[in-house]
Amino acid sequence: MSIFKDCDIRGIYGKELKEDAVYRIGRALATISGSGRFYVGGDVRVSTPQLKAALIRGLLESGAHVLDMGIIATPMLYFALSRGGAENGATVTASHNPKQYNGVKFMLGGTPVTAGTISRVEQAVLQADFCSGEGTLERVDVKTPYLAFLLDRFAGVLKGLKVVVDAGNGAMSEIAPAAFRQAGAEVVELYCEADGSFPNRTPNPAEYDKLTALSEAVRRARADYGVAFDGDGDRAVFADDNGEIVISERSFALFVRYLLRNGASPVVYDQKSSSVVKDAILSAGGEPVMERSGHMFIKKRFLELGARLAGEVSGHFFFGELGYDDGLYAALMLGKMLRDYGKKLSELLSDIVPRPITPDLRFPVPYGEMDGVLARMRGIALDGETVSEMDGVRIEGKDGWMLVRKSVTAEQMTLRIEAKDVSELVQFAKRAMKVLPASAEECLARELPG
Repeated sequence: MSIFKDCDIRGIYGKELKEDAVYRIGRALATISGSGRFYVGGDVRVSTPQLKAALIRGLLESGAHVLDMGIIATPMLYFALSRGGAENGATVTASHNPKQYNGVKFMLGGTPVTAGTISRVEQAVLQADFCSGEGTLERVDVKTPYLAFLLDRFAGVLKGLKVVVDAGNGAMSEIAPAAFRQAGAEVVELYCEADGSFPNRTPNPAEYDKLTALSEAVRRARADYGVAFDGDGDRAVFADDNGEIVISERSFALFVRYLLRNGASPVVYDQKSSSVVKDAILSAGGEPVMERSGHMFIKKRFLELGARLAGEVSGHFFFGELGYDDGLYAALMLGKMLRDYGKKLSELLSDIVPRPITPDLRFPVPYGEMDGVLARMRGIALDGETVSEMDGVRIEGKDGWMLVRKSVTAEQMTLRIEAKDVSELVQFAKRAMKVLPASAEECLARELPG
């Protein structure tokens, strides 16, 4: 399978992604950008140092000026770009993917990557169509100004709060506890030793069942809340004061209420989201803007609209005052919210109750059969229901919705269903099972009552 995805570049290290490929990616990025200035960083994965060295070598040999930031969390790259000094940036990371993966996230000219940009890089790599030059290398410190920025925004704001910080041994291991302490919080560290083999849990905090240690640590410490970061620190998932893991849609609904309390704004959310997100936006007087799932698509629409907020079910939270997503900023903002409201997190969440909804159900489908599955799904829409083909097929009626879409990472499709109550969810599921492959029916059967 190609390492060139819709939003970034990634694959299994040593099998799908090797140093030579990343070297050529570096040359392609420099060529496409006109050999400008590049911020370059990398996460804590075991394979990152050698891949980062290959990326830098490629950039230099195509004439770029490289500003090497060392080991960073991905939001630190976005922060650096927002402050100037370079027009382009790249970081070696596979984000939330398992330890055997690695990849490259990049930005050219300060704008979000598009599928077209990825395609241009892929074509340049395949054709070895590179410019040549003698670039220059400079090492820069982004950690100090990044922490200074957070200090300016949150200094002392979290005083009196106790927070469990679960860095998952990832890129936030050092900087997140430091930021919470400078914001005034008492910090309980969990998995805050950088280790790219991720020995304690998956780098993906959206796998909520893997966060039991965070739940237990919050209860044991009697903390006000806990936060778990993904491998490169651009996503965050929270635990409330009872140690209960908070699904990202509920967290996002809280951010919507808080950040729209002083004025309306468009809010971008992904089409897989629970209806609690849309309900919160409407209740706050905002304009709900549904977008296809995926970091690139959400961020592009967020920036186009000048929205105050955007979010994904995976735990990405985008803030208008930043212009990008940052898991640490979101976690600090949550603490500020608690102090401003003077309430416990569980109390603030008490009336944000999702309707019955399935998880993202993944089922295998050969590539050649996917379009047929989508065509059959379109055919089961009833009179009065709306059909969106923004990404896959999403059927919505007054009592709920269901979505089937192609996976961008594997030969599989995903299904999610939400309804006003369990009986309606079962009815939606029964309709879907009539046209979906047996593998989807097996997934659904495990989620339905009885």
